[in-house]
Amino acid sequence: MFDSLSTRLTAIFDRLGGHGRLTEENIQEALREVRVALLEADVNFKVVRGFVERVRVKAVGQDVLKSLTPAQQVVKVVHDELVELLGGSGHRLATAPHPPTVVMLIGLQGSGKTTTAAKLARMYAKQGQHPMLAAADTYRPAAQEQLRTLGAQLNVPVVGTAGQNPVAICRAALEDAAARGLTPLILDTAGRLHIDDGMIDELKRIKQDVKPHHILLVVDAMTGQDAVGVAEKFNAAVGIDAVILTKMDGDSRGGAALSVRHVTGRPIAFVGTGEKTDALEPFHPDRLASRILGMGDVLSLVEKAQQTVDAEKAQEMVRKLREDSFSLEDFREQLRQVRQLGPLDQILGMLPFGKALKAAPKDLDGEQADLDRFDAIILSMTPGERKSPEVINGSRRQRIARGSGTSVQDVNRLLKQYAQLRKMMKQFKNVEGKLGKLKGLPGFPTLRG
Repeated sequence: MFDSLSTRLTAIFDRLGGHGRLTEENIQEALREVRVALLEADVNFKVVRGFVERVRVKAVGQDVLKSLTPAQQVVKVVHDELVELLGGSGHRLATAPHPPTVVMLIGLQGSGKTTTAAKLARMYAKQGQHPMLAAADTYRPAAQEQLRTLGAQLNVPVVGTAGQNPVAICRAALEDAAARGLTPLILDTAGRLHIDDGMIDELKRIKQDVKPHHILLVVDAMTGQDAVGVAEKFNAAVGIDAVILTKMDGDSRGGAALSVRHVTGRPIAFVGTGEKTDALEPFHPDRLASRILGMGDVLSLVEKAQQTVDAEKAQEMVRKLREDSFSLEDFREQLRQVRQLGPLDQILGMLPFGKALKAAPKDLDGEQADLDRFDAIILSMTPGERKSPEVINGSRRQRIARGSGTSVQDVNRLLKQYAQLRKMMKQFKNVEGKLGKLKGLPGFPTLRG
């Protein structure tokens, strides 16, 4: 989402770093460009004005101008102010002293409330809790059926049927969750195409009757400044505790994320990064600020890897590589786990200076397509060919290419990459062996885990 803004800011600071010595004039010129970049990213103009002024005051201070790396100091000032603008620290939902913890989702129709309700339920279930969903949207066609389908996929109970009063549905769900010891209870309320008195009145009645512990506003980040206006109105009419920004994987300019916290005074709790029920992440202001400035987000990448990569399988792969028994079937398993991490452009965006690797979208699309092609090629092989690729001659390559809908060149490229991986691991194994012989010598350092 922030690719355009990130590219602009990175270029500005690169030019700033090219000055041998920074002056107030250098910094003022750079901040004018920062201001334009933020406005073009659809950040609220009042937010931009305050942000740039705070950065200016700190950046022209003597500590910055006299430092050994003034340009880096300016980047640090911008980073710290971005973190503060985004909320300072992440907002986490507290657990109620007496379960169930009630989480009420509100927002306009089309913002993604129903899918977000299921995402929240999955997240809580992964944490060892036992959530329940209340299908209180009785207006949008198939909204209740959609939630029941998602609940069935997640093995999460759903309360609410067609024809019931939304307030009655929420009250019944609260009583049912309390009786069964389920928590949290997530209320999926109705939305409208725009804010109207009827919707606000219904939300107020649900709030008064059920007394939710958390009211979360679900906002479509793709709507830009409109999202900020919606958040302001909901907060004034109903009162919200935090915001969930959906569709953060889209190609909008990201102004909502940078504005909503400052304008409403309410933090961002979660961000939706896709359509699947696992595409919901806790919001970390410091990590997002780092990504915007091209510094990557290694912590989020590690967390994503921990969630998607099977630790036992990873250890087994290492063992096979060391024993030189790593087959094409194992290679396919590795490719599958890489694909599970998500689109390559998102993965690269989490690496420090990863944007330098993202040469062109079409190149990344090609890399993603390669993973799919390689998977199809390996599936087109016989078990014997996967175990012993050296038996794959010219005629076999042609058969594999036809069976996988690819070309012989694609098959050759896969086999070449597989051979290179095995060669690298053999070299690593040789280094390990030499180090092992040195371990017994006096003075050889011992590494402690």
